[in-house]
Amino acid sequence: MSKTILIGAPIDSGQRYPGCLMGPSAYRVAGLAQAIRDLGHGVEDWGDVALPDLKPLTCPNPAVHSLAETVGWTETLADRTDDALSQGGLPIILGGDHSLALGSVAGAAAYARRNARPLFLLWLDAHSDFHTPLTTTSGNLHGTPVAYVAGRDGFDAFPPFPAPIPPQNICLYGIRSVDPAEHAALLTHDIAINDMRVLDENGIVAPLRAFLDRVRAAGGMLHVSLDVDFLDPSIAPAVGTTVPGGTTFREAHLVMELLHESALVTSLDLVELNPFLDERGRTARLMVDLVASLMGRKVFDRPTRGHM
Repeated sequence: MSKTILIGAPIDSGQRYPGCLMGPSAYRVAGLAQAIRDLGHGVEDWGDVALPDLKPLTCPNPAVHSLAETVGWTETLADRTDDALSQGGLPIILGGDHSLALGSVAGAAAYARRNARPLFLLWLDAHSDFHTPLTTTSGNLHGTPVAYVAGRDGFDAFPPFPAPIPPQNICLYGIRSVDPAEHAALLTHDIAINDMRVLDENGIVAPLRAFLDRVRAAGGMLHVSLDVDFLDPSIAPAVGTTVPGGTTFREAHLVMELLHESALVTSLDLVELNPFLDERGRTARLMVDLVASLMGRKVFDRPTRGHM
């Protein structure tokens, strides 16, 4: 049995759609802890992190907003994620917008460095999030975490990333919305880019298994960052950045089951859930079901409504 540690990250500062700060509560109401316990795993809920005292910060890019808040959240979440890993837990960070990954992945990287293990990142998202604070035109810092963890310039206001993740250790999976500046930057980095065309042509399984095989061969830790918009908006409407053409219910569960079977996942983000945009908790419940699949529940084990 593993010990999972829930860490709430009520963060709205990385984007402009109010509501993501309610995400941690929605996951709890949707029964995340019980779903994990039902599979025989221990669960500790560490509650929500709090924003520390803010430092006055500025950015040369006038479009950037909420910089001090985002840096504060980054520092706090890095510490909490590192603490959870140090206590032998599998931290699940309940978001909150995707800027939380600036902190959660930094915490995982700090722990991995102390333990002399390589860290790998699986980015399940419609977006590549490869902007920097200097290149973003929207000013939304939830579009920057992958650039931060890969060691791109432009993050002077943030804590130095503990050990930038080599591009070949990063897998963007399911992306289908990339800005021109991000596209140009990605071409100069050896990051595995499995967009929806790649998945349509090669299937959902082969690219993921190839990446997991590399993690296993390196004896690596694996941080998974799951954005609601990885899913098609027809099944997961509670996100402010909907992009048509996402993964289906079956595809998403298959990804989670493959991750469970790999036994490689060491930390997990659940991001961009905006309960204000949900339909009676539909998206929150689906995300809880996906976590259950990652923790060992099989889709065919669950009774359908007609058999209950």
